[in-house]
Amino acid sequence: MMKSPLKLVSLLALLATIVPSVLFFMGMIGHEAVKWITLAGTIVWFIATPLWMGRELPLGADEVEI
Repeated sequence: MMKSPLKLVSLLALLATIVPSVLFFMGMIGHEAVKWITLAGTIVWFIATPLWMGRELPLGADEVEI
């Protein structure tokens, strides 16, 4: 199943949005690096997470008229 690798990618992307800020606070990386790493992590997270986090529709949901 594809959910486990997608969950790992999602977790790593989430860490890429958090860790750079902490490293910047500690003076270990520069502001430009924080911006680019966080941007990349955010984009990857928004792509990967909905793929594994989608909910299953109940049986007959395609027959419901709204």
